[in-house]
Amino acid sequence: NRIDPFANYNPDVIDFIRRCDTEEQAEEIIAYMERRGEISGEYAAQLRKQLKEKGVRSFGPKKEENYYLKKAGLI
Repeated sequence: NRIDPFANYNPDVIDFIRRCDTEEQAEEIIAYMERRGEISGEYAAQLRKQLKEKGVRSFGPKKEENYYLKKAGLI
């Protein structure tokens, strides 16, 4: 029996952005998280600036499907 090290992990805005393929998708994530109050307007502005200047991959490599399960060695 393996223990999932991500069992209680809550992805943050960067984790969600890293799943995006396009800048438009990333902007939707930022706007959604900002609307819900999960990130501040100031942080959203910083993320948008980075997105515009450096692109979606500047947040890290794309997280593919089952990323956490693979990282945990569960699949």
